[in-house]
Amino acid sequence: MTNKKKIEDAVDLILPKVIALRHAIHQNPELAGNEVSTSALIRKTLSSTDIELLPPFLGTDVVGLLKGKEKGKNIALRADIDALPMQETNELPYKSSVDGQMHACGHDGHTAMLLGAAMVLDKLKGELKGSVRFVFQPGEEIAAMGKELVDAGALKNPEPDAVFALHAKSGYPEGSIISRPGTIMAAAGFFKIRIIGKGGHGSTPELAVDPILAACRVVESLQSIVSRNIDPQDAAVVSVCRFEGGKNANVIPEEVILEGTIRFIDSKVGERIHMLIERTVKGICLASGATYEFEYRLPYIPTVNDPVYVEAARRNTEKYFGRNMWFEMARASLGGEDFAFYLRDYPGAFCFIGMGVDCPGIHNPKFDFNDEAIRNGIIYLVAIVLENGLLD
Repeated sequence: MTNKKKIEDAVDLILPKVIALRHAIHQNPELAGNEVSTSALIRKTLSSTDIELLPPFLGTDVVGLLKGKEKGKNIALRADIDALPMQETNELPYKSSVDGQMHACGHDGHTAMLLGAAMVLDKLKGELKGSVRFVFQPGEEIAAMGKELVDAGALKNPEPDAVFALHAKSGYPEGSIISRPGTIMAAAGFFKIRIIGKGGHGSTPELAVDPILAACRVVESLQSIVSRNIDPQDAAVVSVCRFEGGKNANVIPEEVILEGTIRFIDSKVGERIHMLIERTVKGICLASGATYEFEYRLPYIPTVNDPVYVEAARRNTEKYFGRNMWFEMARASLGGEDFAFYLRDYPGAFCFIGMGVDCPGIHNPKFDFNDEAIRNGIIYLVAIVLENGLLD
């Protein structure tokens, strides 16, 4: 029996169970670092396999090692398991049961696909040489706990020869694989600006220092930082995503809070944007008579694929799904991804899996991972292991 037929048959046997697991995870979302029930479900699911489950490195991570009959390469496969602080607006039998939390980024699907791959590879362990590491990682969203997990030694003993991950992506045919060599995802930073004025009555603004007016000027000015200070050929974004100030219609508040994100590919561009944001805030506050506090952090570095393993992903995709199911991105996404820290230390490839051309985008309250893509996702993960020299 060929690898292709063997893998497809094994996946088809477990697919209903994997989809049910995905629905259970979707219904019970947990935020970064608090994935207690999710990690317990993963451990329970894998407890019937011969995968050695390691003690947690960070608390809610699950790392498992499947060893073949002889020594050889190690391939690491990673899925993120956390949800987002968003209210789901889908009406589904498995809709989120937690108010204000949902799997809007597809991590329920990523987890389910890796569980499926683990089940299939466990069945094939008698034919494996080398080992496979399964990494179910907490806190990808905002917290970037991938760095902590790698730094804690989750990929040691043995160290991987290559690392791989899949991530949901709307706008492409369901089950297709999308990637590119080199940089595929941007660095991502987050800022918080506290503009402090002098509160007062809305009828006497001349006696106050209005932080709302200053904040509005800051927001407007930040929109021109990229367009008027950064080379148009350098990809970068500055987005203000939170504006909070005031509680009453006739009271000028004491302060306003702004929060947002910056994205960039080139580190020098990121340093310049950081400087320009603070310079802008300082100037506007000085002119307005307000003061400010500025916080900035950069938890995500650029995600850089190894061309050798992107080529391996392409070959496997075309072999298992057909040439029309591989898409190479023309340019990097300005999204951030903490799988960057795995690729910082080891070669490998971060790829997307298509959710459907008309599927709502990730981080949308109507996003739901497409179950029709799960079969291809499992096959891809299994194949990327077996086709990299771990099958006799």
